[in-house]
Amino acid sequence: MIEITNEAITKILEKQAKEKFDAIRLGITGGGCAGFEYIFDSCNDSISDEDVRLDYGKFAVLINKISVPYLVGMTLDYQKEGLNEVFKFINPKETASCGCGVSINFDLEKVNEDKIFAIEV
Repeated sequence: MIEITNEAITKILEKQAKEKFDAIRLGITGGGCAGFEYIFDSCNDSISDEDVRLDYGKFAVLINKISVPYLVGMTLDYQKEGLNEVFKFINPKETASCGCGVSINFDLEKVNEDKIFAIEV
């Protein structure tokens, strides 16, 4: 459903050792000039009925069900670019992003293709 690169796993485990969290929460929310923003938070929340839990061994990924069709097929990477280090969402459903690098928009046809999958999860 979501691929996480070795670089991202390594960085998540480093953060987990310092911050003591059980899971990371991924998702989307409305906002920004392009329409949507990604959510990436560490958490110790218990899973709710509105979440999908993906187990990655030493940590879990929680995604609210509304976000699932937007995130299916994406890759979470960790990249160093000069002095900047960032978790990068590589998502084939993205069609546009703002110059700020935070706000994104989606190809809704591709998102709608995965809505049936999200309902079944």
